[in-house]
Amino acid sequence: MHDELSTIAPLSAVHQLALRFRCADDAEARLVGILTVPPAPGPRGVLIVTGGPQYRAGSHRQFVLLARFLAARGIAVLRFDYRGMGDSEGELRDYRSVDADIAAALAQFFAAVPALREVVLWGLCDGATAAACHAPRDPRISGLILLNPWVRSPAILARATLRHYYLPRLLQAAFWRKLAGGSVRLGDSLASLRQAVTLNEQQQAQAPASLLFEALRCFRGKVLLILSGDDLGAREWSTLLANDRAWRELGTSRSWRQEEVPGANHTFSSAAARSRVEHLCADWIAA
Repeated sequence: MHDELSTIAPLSAVHQLALRFRCADDAEARLVGILTVPPAPGPRGVLIVTGGPQYRAGSHRQFVLLARFLAARGIAVLRFDYRGMGDSEGELRDYRSVDADIAAALAQFFAAVPALREVVLWGLCDGATAAACHAPRDPRISGLILLNPWVRSPAILARATLRHYYLPRLLQAAFWRKLAGGSVRLGDSLASLRQAVTLNEQQQAQAPASLLFEALRCFRGKVLLILSGDDLGAREWSTLLANDRAWRELGTSRSWRQEEVPGANHTFSSAAARSRVEHLCADWIAA
């Protein structure tokens, strides 16, 4: 424990720098980021890829606190706003159209921290999916930290709802009382779920799960998955793996590690959940 504590720099020694930089495919738009730098940055940094509708601070200042925690352990961190989000200029976009933004942030990160040799992309929800989709394009990206990655489609949502909502309700006496009293239209609900499960091929190809699968299949780095114990998005991920053999095989790769934070909500908003995420990330990056 003494050795571990001796490697942690005081927060007063950690510097924060505001950066403003251009995006290659949009000469009119400048992006804004905050670089958090330790006294002696190591060769591996972290780029936080935000998800909508968050900006670079994150919900309950999650990204600010994570950046400072990692920087105190020698890891430089850059968090930034996409075009059209926060203080960055340009048109608003979603996770499927931010490759140029991530590339611009990476270029700025390496220019600002000469000690960098590789970067881990960190993302929550659709920020995780955006990070994963970009990762195979840049050999300097050595790892991905994905929190509750966005995989939603009508089919996956329907299966997750059936498995984690309707099936547990069958064990509740209150459900059967409502059903007997006619206040639950079970047939209509199940018909709606059955319709949602059936997707055509075009819808499947454009679903975030399909995009994410192809990206992760091509990525050669390491992956840390962190799931919330109390979140529908995390349940959708678990349902996806449970119902798809190709996903299960991909998830059993030796380069993957999966952790769950019991009781955590989607953004890990409690102090205990946030601390658990911070330590999981720092230990995994160091290893």
